[in-house]
This record gives sequence, C-alpha cells and structure tokens, in this order.
Amino acid sequence: MASSAAFSTYALHGSKLASRTMWANTFNEHTYSCSILQLKQSICGKPSSLSVEIPFELQPNGRLVSKNRVICSAFEVENTPSVMVGNKFQLEDVIEAQQFDRETLNAIFEVAREMELVEKNTPGSQLLKGYLMATLFYEPSTRTRLSFESAMKRLGGEVLTTENAREFSSAAKGETLEDTIRTVEGYSDIIVMRHFESGAARRAATTASIPIINAGDGPGQHPTQALLDAYTIEREIGKLDGIKVGLVGDLAYGRTVRSLAHLLAKYHDVKIYFVSPDVVRMKNDIKDYLTSMGIEWEESADLMDVASKCDVIYQTRIQRERFGERIDLYEEARGKYIVNQDVFNVLQKHAVVMHPLPRLDEITVDVDKDPRAAYFRQAKNGLYIRMALLKLLLLGW
Repeated sequence: MASSAAFSTYALHGSKLASRTMWANTFNEHTYSCSILQLKQSICGKPSSLSVEIPFELQPNGRLVSKNRVICSAFEVENTPSVMVGNKFQLEDVIEAQQFDRETLNAIFEVAREMELVEKNTPGSQLLKGYLMATLFYEPSTRTRLSFESAMKRLGGEVLTTENAREFSSAAKGETLEDTIRTVEGYSDIIVMRHFESGAARRAATTASIPIINAGDGPGQHPTQALLDAYTIEREIGKLDGIKVGLVGDLAYGRTVRSLAHLLAKYHDVKIYFVSPDVVRMKNDIKDYLTSMGIEWEESADLMDVASKCDVIYQTRIQRERFGERIDLYEEARGKYIVNQDVFNVLQKHAVVMHPLPRLDEITVDVDKDPRAAYFRQAKNGLYIRMALLKLLLLGW
C-alpha cells in the first residue's frame, strides 16, 4: 500500500557520519528496497571498516524509523566531501568561505532566488515544518541572529535560541564548547553558532553529528555574510567576473572582508583594493591566498581614487571590541576613511556601496537615499541566503 513517507538515512560526508533526511513521494516494498540499496551505495561505495546499522519502521505520522537491521561493512573511507551527487545537492556544514566552489555558489544563489519568491508569495511555507534550529551566540548579534531565526520561521521551522551564551549559558560555568555542542544537538536538527574564538566553528563541526553553520568566529570568518555579499554583488552589478572591489576599513579583524576575499577569488579577472588605516591593514594570509589564486590586489591610502575605479565599495566599521585595552590604536584608526557625499560624487553610476552593518559614522546617513547605497538591500538578501542554506542543509537539493 503506497503512502507518503519521510525516512532518515546516514550519509558519510568527508570523515563525518551525519544524519540526513530524504523524502519519497510513495512508499511501498519496491521503494523500501531501493532506498536501502541507495543507502548502501552512498556509504559503502568503497570497501571500508565502517559498520552502519539502520533499522526501519513506518510510523502513523508517515516517518520511517527503526525496524529491520541493515549492516554495511567496508574497508576504506574516501575523505573527499561531495557537493553534487547526481542531481542531489549535498552540503555538510558551513564553516568557511573557501569551502565553496563556483558550482556550489551558483547552486546556492539559485535556491536563494527561489527563496525570494517563497518569502514574497508563500508566507505560510511549511518546507521545514518539524525541524528545530538552535542558535548559540557567544557574541552580540542583531542582523545575523534575527535573519537566521526569520529564515527558519518563514520556512515553517522552529527556533531554540540563546542570545548571549558567553554569559547566560553553561559556558559561564566552565563547560567546554564540545560538551555544549553534544548537548544542544540532542535538542535540535541544526546549530547556528557565533563565537568569539577563531576556529570555534570547525571545532563544533568536528564534534557534531548535525549540520553546523558558522555565524562568525571571532576575527576568523563569517561565511554566510560572504555568501550574501557575493549574492548582493551579482544582483546589483549583474556579474561577479571582471569586477573591481574596494575593501575599506577594518581589514585586519573584519571577518566579513576576509571571507568575501576568499569568495571573490573564485571568479575571473577580479581586482581588489585594500583601503585601511595602517593598524588594521589586511593580513598577509589573505594577500598570499589571493596571489596564489591569481587575483590582482593593491593597497591604497586614497579612498577617492579607489572609489572612482570600483564597481563595489565595501565599507566596514573599525571594531573597538578587537582592540582590547589599546583604545589609543582604536582612536587612531577610527574616522580615517568615511564614505560620504564626496565619495558618492566620484562613484560610477552603476557602482554600489555595501556595508555588513552595524555602522557607526563610517557611512554618513545623508547618502542613504542614493540608489547606489545598497547596504539595506544587502541585509535583506541575508534572509534569502540563509533560507537557502537551511533548506539545503536539512533537505538537500
């Protein structure tokens, strides 16, 4: 007897065995057997010493859970994560910008465009009904946390949230990040985490058996911001190849510009200008990476000159929280490069100004009404990118 069913599988992504959910339009003996075969092929494509036990039982709510035992034995595990398997898109975690190639980026952007239509035309979407997202934010956030929570709710999912986990969670009692992740994954299907330490997201992903999304790890990376930034550039300029981008402000500690530089390196004939006070210049690891990828870059102290050449000016605030007790260095850097009407006057007509927000005084409010001021449209695009990522991580392509 056929019926609609959802069944849980285990797939090997890189070196991590993670739970995933696959959907079938019909369920009968033939579909059941086929599903087991696909599962065995996905995990046991090569002989390996891995054993996987997956029992199944069809529940009244249509979900397939444990009943019969299937054991897969093998001898060798290939440690190369697959992004596209046939027509199915598979994404494991979102940890750093360099994990994406152009094919992956194009696929994510395609789903983001679909999410724009969902948000506008299907306000009652139930695509992620039954799924729970946990947000663990050890640093302050407004746009990132709220856009993820909005994304989940707009797709019918639910949210478990802690806004200041550094002070108001067991971390304040000395609990390790790994123990926190092991606990929270028992309550949720996906974890979105912001942390004050660079590399924390990778530690979380290594520990977890559910997807982890890095919502910023100290001065390290902010990959979902980079995705929405690249998506915004494509939407505003019409392309990502052959563009000139000026990165301005805090380039040493700004995780958004570091992640964006990694993504821009995937495209052809791109030139990046670095404009910043000396104390927050772009670090050599990014410069070396861009050089290795054949991306031309140049440091400049002349914002007006750079603005006149670029398709995109990406302004950032000088982050006081990254300076510790060296307030003198913060004051030295703050206010040196301001995007104001004078800068807009030299911008090309098609160019845009972007900012990851929040801003202080590094972009004057009098330019907000200029159509080339794209930063609030940029923030809105974060909703669509994050809806796309949640859909891809939890349901696949």
